[in-house]
Amino acid sequence: MNLLVIVSDEHRRDAMGCMGHPIVRTPHLDALAKRGAVFENAYTPSPMCVPARAAMACGDYVHRIGHWDSAAPYDGARRSWMHALRDGGVETVSIGKLHFRSADDDNGFSREILPMHVVDGVGWLPGLLREDPPDFAAAAELAAEVGAGDSAYTDYDRAVTAAAEEWLAGRGDTTGPWAAFVSLVSPHYPLTAPRDFFDMYDPAAMDLPVAYAASERPRHPELRNIARFFDYDRHFDEERLRAAKSAYYGLISFMDDCVGRVLAALDASKQAGDTLVVYLSDHGDMMGDHGFWTKQVMYEASAGVPLIVAGPGVPQGRRVGTGASLVDLAATALEASGVDDGLAATLPGRSLCDLARRDDDPGRTVFSEYHDGGSSTATFMVRWDRWKYVHYVGHPPQLFDLGADPAERNDLAQPGVDAPGVRDALGEGRRRLGEICHPDAVNAACFADQKRRITALGGEAVCRGAHAFNHTPVPG
Repeated sequence: MNLLVIVSDEHRRDAMGCMGHPIVRTPHLDALAKRGAVFENAYTPSPMCVPARAAMACGDYVHRIGHWDSAAPYDGARRSWMHALRDGGVETVSIGKLHFRSADDDNGFSREILPMHVVDGVGWLPGLLREDPPDFAAAAELAAEVGAGDSAYTDYDRAVTAAAEEWLAGRGDTTGPWAAFVSLVSPHYPLTAPRDFFDMYDPAAMDLPVAYAASERPRHPELRNIARFFDYDRHFDEERLRAAKSAYYGLISFMDDCVGRVLAALDASKQAGDTLVVYLSDHGDMMGDHGFWTKQVMYEASAGVPLIVAGPGVPQGRRVGTGASLVDLAATALEASGVDDGLAATLPGRSLCDLARRDDDPGRTVFSEYHDGGSSTATFMVRWDRWKYVHYVGHPPQLFDLGADPAERNDLAQPGVDAPGVRDALGEGRRRLGEICHPDAVNAACFADQKRRITALGGEAVCRGAHAFNHTPVPG
């Protein structure tokens, strides 16, 4: 098969019509879901762009590949599924955002079209200063840039979409297999949506964030630490909050329109019947839930991702309950392309097509981790069945029963909670985490590597003085 991977940025899992959202309109993604499989419990390997994308490329966990944070972008040194496909004779092209180190690296593609990589090949340096973090004044931009209109990001997405349409139009005359990684930026902030899409959503009719009242917000020490650093919420009032929701939903519908154009180009190329299509996002967005904005935390809105797979061999209209991860993309790409160079056997992921064909497996463990800016310690998440266990090195854990409490209002790991099964679930969470990594050792290794890179970059003063941008500028 050919492979078409369509990636968005910052799209939370629940914000699609096919996931039952009462407001968001995503007709093209809904149509894709009808002819394929929707993964209802999919997660990012890290709720931050750069490490998530490195893990997705390598098909492996962040702590195993060492791309910990937003200043450790993928550099092509570790073999990716793109390398495997290209070296196996598959034309492998990227169109749009990659967030790797540089187009000068061999990232595994035959060609990179309009690539967006990290700033200056180094990324976001202030995030390395986790033991003595600077103020993040750029947080004020999130609320300040809310509204209707075009932005550099929506202009970029239009250009990426047009380039994908042109590239796919040229595939109609080819006979060799191909793989395309089409990567949009929307609905990533700035929360400025094109007027036609912003006007689809009345701010007065927006749903308000979950657990937003001060009395409902988490009291966990590490979550409070992250909220202090990424202090987005203090810049919002209710009027701006409602406008932000309208803009975010407008950007999702704008992105969905871009996806529709890409899929229409695939149909026009007469190769849709021979192409596996995967839609996903690198992480979600809290949008005010529990008092948080953007990502960085392990709540469902941040760590959960949308994931749809459609094409030959994928059952139509399937709702998959088995846990899935973005690291599964590597095994999926290798299976779809028929490339067998031994890489898949070394990775923790499984083919999403295979998962979609099988009965649900509630016992599968899905894993995520965070070691980036604003955090004082490592955070790890394991999800299985209805349980989510979140481990903070040096702090108490969290535990959620997502079957009974999908909004994650009730942390069952708090002292005094005596609900049925809690003690066993906490022990099971620790056991499953221990099968993947030793959290204390991983945390120590990460801080040691970050200290080494701080020194190599010129010391803390250089990192502290670097531009603390809120989002990566578009290329050119």
